[in-house]
Amino acid sequence: MALSYFQEAKAHFIASHQHPINQILHHITNILAIAAVVCLFYDWRWTVLCVVLTQVFALGGHAVFEKNEPAFVKYPGITILASMSWSLENWFGWRQIWTYMNRKT
Repeated sequence: MALSYFQEAKAHFIASHQHPINQILHHITNILAIAAVVCLFYDWRWTVLCVVLTQVFALGGHAVFEKNEPAFVKYPGITILASMSWSLENWFGWRQIWTYMNRKT
């Protein structure tokens, strides 16, 4: 049951993130989320900055480029795991860039 819920949330996440710029912004958001956790051990102010930037990039990507509501609205909580899984599968965007560049040559 839990795995199918995660797979459903991830499929919804992917469907909600089709615009390439929004995808890049979400990869940056996931890197900033990891940085926020690391910064907890150094300076809480950097953590706050990272968390604020994650929201600016994620919500901005939906408002400006995707023109839809974030997947978090339908799947609160588990969306962060779906997002991280998606970024890891795409090597935080490098895989998409690599594929795009190889199609050009």
